[in-house]
Amino acid sequence: EVRFPVDADKAGTARFQVAVNSGKFSDAAEIDLPVWTPATTEAFATYGTTDENGAIVQPIQAPNDVFPQFGGLEVTTSSTQLQELTDAFIYLYKYKFACTEQISSRMLSIAALKDVLKAFKAEDMPSDAEIKAQFARDIKVLQSRQNSDGYFGLWRKDNERYKFPFVTAHTAHALILAKQKGFDVPEEMLTKVKPYLKDIEKHYPSYYPQNVRWTISAYALYVRNVMGDNDAAKAKKLLAEAGVEKMPFEALGWLMPVLVDGKNSAAELEAIKRFLLNRTSETAATAQFNTDYGDGEWLIMYSNRRADGVLLEGFLKAKGGNPTVKEGANPSDIIPKLVRGLLDHRKKGRWSNTQENVFILLALDKYFQAYEKVTPNFVTQVWLGNTYAGEQKFVGRSIDSNQLEIPMNYLIDQGGTADLIFNKQGAGRLYYRIGMKYAPKNLNLKPADYGFTVLRTYEAIDNAEDVKQDANGKWTIKAGARVRVKLTMVAQARRYHVALVDPLPAGLEILNPGLAVTEE
Repeated sequence: EVRFPVDADKAGTARFQVAVNSGKFSDAAEIDLPVWTPATTEAFATYGTTDENGAIVQPIQAPNDVFPQFGGLEVTTSSTQLQELTDAFIYLYKYKFACTEQISSRMLSIAALKDVLKAFKAEDMPSDAEIKAQFARDIKVLQSRQNSDGYFGLWRKDNERYKFPFVTAHTAHALILAKQKGFDVPEEMLTKVKPYLKDIEKHYPSYYPQNVRWTISAYALYVRNVMGDNDAAKAKKLLAEAGVEKMPFEALGWLMPVLVDGKNSAAELEAIKRFLLNRTSETAATAQFNTDYGDGEWLIMYSNRRADGVLLEGFLKAKGGNPTVKEGANPSDIIPKLVRGLLDHRKKGRWSNTQENVFILLALDKYFQAYEKVTPNFVTQVWLGNTYAGEQKFVGRSIDSNQLEIPMNYLIDQGGTADLIFNKQGAGRLYYRIGMKYAPKNLNLKPADYGFTVLRTYEAIDNAEDVKQDANGKWTIKAGARVRVKLTMVAQARRYHVALVDPLPAGLEILNPGLAVTEE
């Protein structure tokens, strides 16, 4: 055996020619070996948004000692955060079951999103005639389930085993919003339900936990406020009874619009915002909240995604629908991050259930009206240093995004440091993402923690002496030994589209103990 030390300086194919001569005998061979970019890669990104015309400057510095053939700068621009909401709307519109909550959620989505989806010229939208006919059928069903005291039964008028005051508040919400959007809603239905909402606490079953009662009361106050019956005094009393720290998050989200529309509520609003913002799970792109009702969740059909949607609408209301107004307790703009977090959590274009879909769509409708009311008609030009990199045009409502890629070798040729400059001119809102990918040449990188903690250990199966870890952290494994790999991953907040990949160390092969012929 003859060894030749070799060092690869770039990815590609390495070719070796070997010739040997011994007396009258000789031979030769040519060998091709693939040379891959090292598996250890790193990436990061920053996000931003602006309504203003003019230049935005972001300093860029290429990392040191990286492979120039891999990665580079990625610049993505778009004119909307809403992306495609058709699937969520269609999910509610065509939902095959028809309890009172599900019918009300469909009515709410129709009232809230019909205009938005038309603005984006969404496909698969039902016609106005189909929507009107479906709405008329839904109203008749709900009428048949309303009792004389205003309560709406979940499946029938009365004699149900369980009572759901939350569903009645939800149905009233659907009726009043539909009426405000021009649909034909019988006034008698609203007249009956108003007294029920005003004294909804009288209708709570004895087994309802306190946090569930607070949440339903907050929702009823929110619905009454939508009806034009603001009761900020009761909202303050409820908040004082529970305390900001004990009040469930979405209950705080429903109280915020009531307090905004009431009088002398600045102190309560500031306390709510400060409390929520101190408990936000936030990344560079997204934000979300986490809460828990324990065993009482089913009484109000709770989920964390719904809470995010309710809180998004609450923050929008607290800003007065004006994206240029800064909150006293919010030095950074969390609202676009909440939107991004909600959109990232979709599966097959929608969220998990009717409650999640309807409250998120309601909040996104408010976001659309506040942040993206102006029809986009602008041009974004991009420079890297003094080099013109290109431009993107956004004309009209569109869910498209544009991506510009600048290779790593170009960044390195520029000296590794330059200013990335956006110049936006025209009406509309620009969203942008600046990301960088690279592969360090050093394969012995120190552990890093950027929101995830990943731990890996190797364990011997047959003999403890077969696998050892040296003082410098390197592993020594006896040839032929069986090894167990143990991975641990910790995430401090909800994450989306995550893949944990653990490359197999050279010299090892995977064994499947479920196969009878393994190791033969």
